[in-house]
Amino acid sequence: MNIVFSILLAVLMFGLIIMIHELGHFITAKLGGIKVNEFAIGMGPTLLKRQKGETTYALRAVPIGGFVAMEGEDEDSTDERAFSRRPVWIRILVVIAGALMNLVLGFVILIILTSASKLVPTTTVAKFDETSLSAQSGLQVGDEVLSINGRRIYIANDIDFELMRDKDGYVDMTVLRDGEKVTLTGVQFALAQDDNGNQFISRDFWVLGVPKTVGGVLKESALKTVSIGKMVWVSLLDLITGNVPISQVAGPVGTVDIINQAVSMGWETTLNMLALLTINVGIFNLLPIPALDGGRLVFLLIEAIRRKPIKAKYEGFVHAAGFLLLIGFMLFVTYSDITRIFAR
Repeated sequence: MNIVFSILLAVLMFGLIIMIHELGHFITAKLGGIKVNEFAIGMGPTLLKRQKGETTYALRAVPIGGFVAMEGEDEDSTDERAFSRRPVWIRILVVIAGALMNLVLGFVILIILTSASKLVPTTTVAKFDETSLSAQSGLQVGDEVLSINGRRIYIANDIDFELMRDKDGYVDMTVLRDGEKVTLTGVQFALAQDDNGNQFISRDFWVLGVPKTVGGVLKESALKTVSIGKMVWVSLLDLITGNVPISQVAGPVGTVDIINQAVSMGWETTLNMLALLTINVGIFNLLPIPALDGGRLVFLLIEAIRRKPIKAKYEGFVHAAGFLLLIGFMLFVTYSDITRIFAR
């Protein structure tokens, strides 16, 4: 029953993320004077639909994906309100609006979570675990962590991410101690293994929390949104460079499994997962990959520079090829999810 609930919750989560994403495209298109033929949540056969004005609003059978069908988006059109006939800057706004709405949703969720917490975390060391190796390596109470392995630290979330990326249990840190920058080389942390046999290190100290203020909550939520977005880019680079094996990428099945674990930990962890997912969707959609919003954005930027669009049929070929590659990748990670879960 628990896994059934998690599947339903996953469908609701992705439904909300998709609806917010497509709503961004829809509202911006309408404001930009573009004719919208259909606004759909889901894919496949239509379950429910309603015509209002020039737009059909539809709920489709497969609860994955959604779309905003704009006049002249993928075909030639003589309509003056066609997507292809609007100024390029309007089309750019329409294309990026979906991803921006996902980031806004993540930011709002993080505001809720930060507001619900007793204190706002900082990057200053408050105390150590009893068996802390980092304390034995020179880290001290009161140190404000500025960087780990050369990468800037802004919030506590950055500390956890950089430690998670390390492989050997030793990191170089720069801290602010008594008003002066101090470089600590080879700070040691204990190594552990996850269920898949992957080694990782975790923070063995507590960070200082400060009382909540409106400004503090907004700043922490904004920085955490940026931090999660940075995690997406860095994780992608780690994947490309081989620092992280592709087997660790979670697909739909793996995401349901992760949501199942989050639900067992409480509503705060579940909301954190929702924020992570929607920010991931927003950032991923802006990657310059054909068939994604980022791929369409590349073509629009080229058009803006050369003041002439690339022929629609050529762009269509590129997006079709990108779509097939994405489907192949999704099938691979889904297979990887299933084999990983059954191997436990």
